[in-house]
Amino acid sequence: MMNRTHTNGELRLCDAGSQVSLIGWVTKRRNFGSLVFIDLRDRTGITQLVFDENMAKKISDVRNEYILEVHGIVAERKDKNPQLPTGDIEIQVQEVSVINTANTTPLIIADETDALEDTRLKYRYLDLRRPIMQNKLIMRHKITRSLRDYLDHHDFVEIETPLLAKSTPEGARDYLVPSRIHTGSFYALPQSPQLFKQLLMISGFERYYQFARCFRDEDLRADRQTDFTQLDIETSFLNEQQIQAMSEEMMVKLMKDVLNIDIPSPFLRLTYEEAMNRYGSDKPDNRFGMELHDITSVFQHSQFKVFKDCIASQGAIKAIVVPEKADMSRKEIDRITDLAKKNGAKGLVSLKYMENALQGAVVKFFSEAELQGLTSALQLKDQDLVLIISDCWQTSCEVLGALRNHFGEVLGLKKKDEFSFLWVVDFPMFEYSEEDGRYYAKHHPFTRPKEEDLVYLDSDPGKVRANAYDMVLNGYELGGGSLRIYDAQMQEKIFSVLGFSDEDIEERFGFFVHAFQYGTPPHGGLAFGLDRIAMILTQSDSIRDVIAFPKNANAKCPMSEAPTPVDQAQLDELHLSVEWE
Repeated sequence: MMNRTHTNGELRLCDAGSQVSLIGWVTKRRNFGSLVFIDLRDRTGITQLVFDENMAKKISDVRNEYILEVHGIVAERKDKNPQLPTGDIEIQVQEVSVINTANTTPLIIADETDALEDTRLKYRYLDLRRPIMQNKLIMRHKITRSLRDYLDHHDFVEIETPLLAKSTPEGARDYLVPSRIHTGSFYALPQSPQLFKQLLMISGFERYYQFARCFRDEDLRADRQTDFTQLDIETSFLNEQQIQAMSEEMMVKLMKDVLNIDIPSPFLRLTYEEAMNRYGSDKPDNRFGMELHDITSVFQHSQFKVFKDCIASQGAIKAIVVPEKADMSRKEIDRITDLAKKNGAKGLVSLKYMENALQGAVVKFFSEAELQGLTSALQLKDQDLVLIISDCWQTSCEVLGALRNHFGEVLGLKKKDEFSFLWVVDFPMFEYSEEDGRYYAKHHPFTRPKEEDLVYLDSDPGKVRANAYDMVLNGYELGGGSLRIYDAQMQEKIFSVLGFSDEDIEERFGFFVHAFQYGTPPHGGLAFGLDRIAMILTQSDSIRDVIAFPKNANAKCPMSEAPTPVDQAQLDELHLSVEWE
């Protein structure tokens, strides 16, 4: 019983004549008179089994997903299957045992399935039997193995940090865990190990990494989960360029190990300002063109009210050109306008260039010089569609960036088998909230500002740039990091700009800032989203496909039904009560 000699993806023509034992799931059954053929599957592949008339009687009740153990002889197939690695052989079965039976499954166990995502997630243990899903998780394993191998060979030490920690709210909402022993107090699940990895640098480890579980109580989307995994890295005594060079080397190795692709390096480097100006995004996809154009100068003296008001308020007028889409209908333009508004635009100007002339509802407001200037600035060709946004610089960039990504998708300009890495550097140190009337850290409060921008800390914090950097792949942020503040006075100054009182600092970060008094080394690091890397390399549409047991878009697990209410006794033990609205 269960004396397997080979896996179901292992046997080849050179094994013909061998006696073998296989175990696996029935993936397909075909009856041909006195012969029965069964495809037997395990995670390595599929082998065809042949049962003669006598053996067929023993499997008369066998259906898909039954588990069989068979013993037999490897034989050359007459009707070879070039689609299977084992397609040259079959097993002439001499003995068979039914290890376990199976009910009819609620979804098809195959690469192609007709099940909706909710069904797939409810029966995830069956969904994960599908070869395509197993291959995704196996590739994820290869990714982690490659990354760990690189770091282990470059003197990094893998160290775990606590999952139950102090709540330091600044950014996404924390997941809170009530303490039974300390009534009324709560742990927080870490959004990242940020403070702990910096403390490890103060501890003198110099090079740390961890595949860290992180938790953020925020709305979900295709590339976000409530709990996720990041490769967390921190180093001492390396500058920004050295950290980036090391990260590039690690990614080049990863792509070679996992996909056997040679990635050129060094990677393209764009400043935050350049990325926004050219692509309308701080995580630009540069696999296709359609870059943004600043046309503010063309309309410096415009009488068109929308543009005139924009220039008066020192905003930016920007445009993208969609080649050969001047034939878009009014209904399609309306949908694009709705997309622009969804991303923050007040409106959208659309023009069509046909028969050597610009056409559109607002053309009558433009002078001949403006029409010629626009045509020249955008280098328009027949049948081009022009989309224009006029707003503050940030909004104009972001809206057109969203439209650019939309057209890149629908026009098939994004090739999933093409991989384009780049860095975005020199991020703003702060971002201002009009609603709250204060500055927030763009990255986090422990990021070191650029030396040359320190003069703006008091007079104009919005001008301060950070020693922060993101690695981007195909329009996704793979990872981000920064050089850290290691001077206690500088840290106090940044806290002051962010509006933290001494009491706030002590309450939120006291244990951390106290450590600065004991010889903190210059340090920096970054963290890579492991789920996102796996999603891109497996060409998946969602990170849910590369996580074994993910939550759905409502942050719920359809399989276990978590989160669920708990017993009153458990609440009483924690001195908690639930109020229902």
